[in-house]
Amino acid sequence: MESLPRTKPLLMRAGIGLFAVGMLAVLAVFVLFAAGLEDLPVWLSAVAGVLTPLGLGLGLWALIREHRKAANRED
Repeated sequence: MESLPRTKPLLMRAGIGLFAVGMLAVLAVFVLFAAGLEDLPVWLSAVAGVLTPLGLGLGLWALIREHRKAANRED
């Protein structure tokens, strides 16, 4: 049986995007702190602290949903 190339579901792509933006914010916080800045913007810390776990959670949720759909198709 030939398998067709599958694209990632929208929820997975959203999770990956949010996680990537969150990780960029985390990297920016570390770089700015290492450069000697102590009063970092609150929005940058909020983005780093919220988007990273939110993106990870969405990605995991999409992965579980995809696995359950595939398991239901096989039954």
